[in-house]
Amino acid sequence: MNRILIIEDERDIAELIGFNLQRAGFEIIKSYDGLEGTELALRERPDLILLDLMLPGRDGYAVFRELRRDVRTANTPVIMLTARAQTDDRIQGLEAGADDYLTKPFSPKELVLRVQAVLKRFDTTPGMVDFTHGPFRFDKNALKFYLDSEPTELTSTEFKLLLFLSERSGKVQDRNDLLRSVWGYSDATHSRTLDTHMKRLRQKLGTHGAWVETVRGVGYCVINTDT
Repeated sequence: MNRILIIEDERDIAELIGFNLQRAGFEIIKSYDGLEGTELALRERPDLILLDLMLPGRDGYAVFRELRRDVRTANTPVIMLTARAQTDDRIQGLEAGADDYLTKPFSPKELVLRVQAVLKRFDTTPGMVDFTHGPFRFDKNALKFYLDSEPTELTSTEFKLLLFLSERSGKVQDRNDLLRSVWGYSDATHSRTLDTHMKRLRQKLGTHGAWVETVRGVGYCVINTDT
């Protein structure tokens, strides 16, 4: 049973979310402010966090940054919740590294589906745990990445993007396929965010960033080891 931490200061909304997630078979932990939510996340290490952005004590972005800095929660999937519906706010949340973003008011059914979709993307699938391609090595269980055998810090989104491309090296991946593989669906907001993630990923890869090619008007491609 997956455990979900809800960090939401509006208690009626937290109760509604918790009720629907419990009906869907999840175990629920709740917090009503940013400081306590951070402590709970680090102590309980939930499988996924639903994080409101407008929180007392510590706002959602500050909570998110703290969670990403700590090794215990660095790779925990996070869905941001907010009343801010502007496209720029959604992009800010996604570019910060959130795994999804949902604006209030939202359908409880949609929320459950989003949670299930994010968790599915983080499930370890049977088969090879380690995958190596050229200078890249991926530990799929721990979501750890190694560049020329040296550990290199990638966000979970960057990890999944690079792994998806590397496992299909030499083949151009359409933008929509990449968006669906990482976020579960594609829209204009995610499409703009994809380019930002790829730019940051190349920066982290340094000279090896050339392994990731942009195919203008189509998408991205990781080169073959034979190239």
